[in-house]
Amino acid sequence: VQILAIYDRLDLVDPNLIATYVAGLQQEDGSFAGDEWGEIDTRFTYCALSCLSILHKMELVDVKKATEFVAACGNFDGGFGATPGDESHAGQIFTAVGALAIGGGLSHVDKDLLGWWLCERQEFILSCQDPENGGISDRPDDMADVFHTFFGIAGLSLLGYPNLKAVDPIYALPVDTVARLGLSRI
Repeated sequence: VQILAIYDRLDLVDPNLIATYVAGLQQEDGSFAGDEWGEIDTRFTYCALSCLSILHKMELVDVKKATEFVAACGNFDGGFGATPGDESHAGQIFTAVGALAIGGGLSHVDKDLLGWWLCERQEFILSCQDPENGGISDRPDDMADVFHTFFGIAGLSLLGYPNLKAVDPIYALPVDTVARLGLSRI
């Protein structure tokens, strides 16, 4: 859905069918399953809320429960883990804060503490880039992957790193795409 939104081609899909599928992945605790095997973490909650917001179908899910699940993934250091009790992780922080922003739950974020956590990681992100293939990994010298590359570049853009197109801090889409879709801003 996000890619179709970038290309202004949401007309190629049935938004009601997609929204019903996504809404059906919500669990009793407010989280969203990522697949038929039921893997749970903040990535899937963010993807679900982002997708439903882009389709203007948020009423199909319990947004309050979704934001409560994400808030439960918050940690003492201001960051967020994949599930409650997991260590803070930069990619999970993006998905957690994005889900909270879409769901109206930013009051669960300690902005000052989280800001310090993130500031300490800009150089870390750069040290995780694969010098041969260009992707970004979760740790220096690990294998690069699309998840960490996407969120690493989004994070660097949000930090104002030179020569990167501005991305929306909630949807991780180009700001012009978010404006064209008329998605709400906080």
